[in-house]
Amino acid sequence: MRKAVVLLSGGLDSATVLALARHDGYECYALSFDYGQRHRAELDASRRVAAALGAREHRIVRLDLGQLGGSALTDPSIPVPVLPTEGIPVTYVPARNTVMLAYGLAWAEVLGALDIFIGVNAVDYSGYPDCRPEFIEAFERLANLATRVGVEGETLRIHAPLIHWSKADIIRRGVALGVDYGLTVSCYQADAAGRACGRCDACRLRAEGFRAAGMADPTHY
Repeated sequence: MRKAVVLLSGGLDSATVLALARHDGYECYALSFDYGQRHRAELDASRRVAAALGAREHRIVRLDLGQLGGSALTDPSIPVPVLPTEGIPVTYVPARNTVMLAYGLAWAEVLGALDIFIGVNAVDYSGYPDCRPEFIEAFERLANLATRVGVEGETLRIHAPLIHWSKADIIRRGVALGVDYGLTVSCYQADAAGRACGRCDACRLRAEGFRAAGMADPTHY
């Protein structure tokens, strides 16, 4: 089987991406990050999802972006907005996807994997610049310039299969692949038990996605 590194946050999108990669025949190595986020519930969710969806291995890397601050997700003094915002919101974590993809790239080289999957989405996203197709394309070019395997003639690919999908499309496809979304946590400020606030952007987009898909929302509030 072809090996792939799958970035796994424990949320709805990344769980779907893991299911898609497995369905496409990849042996999946799931990579999650303890990056100083507000809660650890999503890390607990990542463990559940990795086990349920058959990841070959799952690692959680300690990466404290909280030391740098600059985001409501890593700095508890910045409140998480509960109303829709315009532009780039305070929940954007500076350079997060760039840093996480770099770690994924490093592990891919060690594993001999040529494929990295990430669950970014440019349709239902919240204004994050590192969820755009241009970013994914640029990072793929970087990956092939900056690595031994790229220089020696192999081609590394960054897969963002959800990038043009609506949240409803993501949910429908995931359900068809057997994803149990009750295992996932999307909320920006979930409590220790993984219960969602029901008010933040992530909760709003998730709830709207289930409504549009015509399916019951298994989120724990």
